[in-house]
Amino acid sequence: MIQHLPIPRGPIELAGDLHLPDGGADVSAPLRAVVLSTPGSSVKEQIGANYASRLAAGGIAALTFDPAHQGESGGEPRDLEDPYRRSEDISYAIDALSTVPGVDPRRVGVLGICAGGGYAVHVARTDHRIRAVGTVDPGEIGASFRGFQSDGPVAALEALADARLEETRTGRLTRENWLPDTMADAETAGVTDVDLLQAIRYYRTGRGHHERSTNRRLSRGDSLLLGFDAYHLVDELLTQPLLLVLAEHLAGTGFDESGKRLWAMAPNPVDRLVIAGARHYEMYDVPEYVDAAAERLVGFYTEHL
Repeated sequence: MIQHLPIPRGPIELAGDLHLPDGGADVSAPLRAVVLSTPGSSVKEQIGANYASRLAAGGIAALTFDPAHQGESGGEPRDLEDPYRRSEDISYAIDALSTVPGVDPRRVGVLGICAGGGYAVHVARTDHRIRAVGTVDPGEIGASFRGFQSDGPVAALEALADARLEETRTGRLTRENWLPDTMADAETAGVTDVDLLQAIRYYRTGRGHHERSTNRRLSRGDSLLLGFDAYHLVDELLTQPLLLVLAEHLAGTGFDESGKRLWAMAPNPVDRLVIAGARHYEMYDVPEYVDAAAERLVGFYTEHL
């Protein structure tokens, strides 16, 4: 059962889908609930729905939503990936979730996947309405973006500063692709990395494509990403129990190092699961891998919420 849930966020509104167990929310027996923070560039109907539906089948209300400036949510300019707003979106989602009859506002957790894992951890440090933190291949998007810069992050920031001056002069915003738009584009570009090819197959083919997942981000947001550290002060502030779910084959993706860093820093890591045989993008929708992760997540939230 899916219930559309508008999420007020100041002057704009976020679009949310609340996945409920069969029979909906029983006011006489308030539900545990989890807010999902999904991968960069994705919309709520993609990876978030795959996990939310399974949590709901396990008796947990699960809210997935489009970030501000993306998908069906409000916010201008479009396609902005602002890591600070992405993290804050989760708190607004909890505000809305806490008003739903039949949901226990004191038994709310968060589930972050890929870049959404970093955002979930970042907000859980300071929003202690979040009682349990689950992650699937959590990414630290700031470290990833800094590592992508061939001439280093400072040179990239200088170039972005010049580009923003030009945008201000012309009034024309520039956008970058997250991925090649098609498999043919990837072939032309000489892409051979197995994980990147799996990402393209998920987002840009019928396997996982959604029309509101635009595959574009505003260039001006990259300066924010370059300065972001999702795990800053985790060792001091993240007191909640943590579950870390990882695909087995993450070497070279950055998710392996991100997971190690988070596990080492977290004051209360309680469970770690490695999904045998899986690669990162297979954790988005391959049933046997998502089922295994969801089973562990349901047990974790049932125990800690």
